Amino acid sequence: MEAYKQEFIEFMVDSDVLKFGEFTLKSGRKSPFFMNAGAYVTGSQLEKLGEYYAKAIHDNYGLDFDVLFGPAYKGIPLSVATTMAISRLYGKEVRYCSNRKEVKDHGDTGILLGSKLKDGDRVVIIEDVTTSGKSIEETFPIIKAQGDVEIKGLMVSLNRMERGKGSKCALDEIKELYGFPANAIVTMAEVTEHLYNREYKGKVIIDDKIKAAIDAYYEQYGAE
Repeated sequence: MEAYKQEFIEFMVDSDVLKFGEFTLKSGRKSPFFMNAGAYVTGSQLEKLGEYYAKAIHDNYGLDFDVLFGPAYKGIPLSVATTMAISRLYGKEVRYCSNRKEVKDHGDTGILLGSKLKDGDRVVIIEDVTTSGKSIEETFPIIKAQGDVEIKGLMVSLNRMERGKGSKCALDEIKELYGFPANAIVTMAEVTEHLYNREYKGKVIIDDKIKAAIDAYYEQYGAE
């Protein structure tokens, strides 16, 4: 596993973004782990987060794109932090763009924040986590309505590796439905591999009990 992936897993734990225990998800599923990207709140956290996304985007999609699109609301700071990181790490200028939840009819009008999208733009979409693919269902038509743009792919922070609406994981379903690849900085399998029975800052994050709960969860909800 690449060093930045290992660092990112520890960064999620340090930032209290990735937690283990018993959680009820929006879907109603009882999960032994929970990820809340809203817990990244400081300048240094957002700076680091942008760098991890930038490295993952570089590894998966290269830098041959024009716009980073972050769906409202959580995607807005992600797109801003990551465009800054891409500029800092790779010397490449890409524009950021996000949608508004409601169309603005005065001043800077329209549904978009940041850069406009135009014919020929190549776009990477950035999100925190995708469980069902519902946000892409809303985002895809907004992007496509702006002009003849090419979506190069989607990048999320964590692939939960559980079934979406069908038997496959949400990221695979997105690829099948929309025709562009979807990737994550890390998968839940990588998280488990890195943290299981390993002491980190004086504590074992995933012990035998939590590992058993994770295994049982994937037996029930794991993707093909």
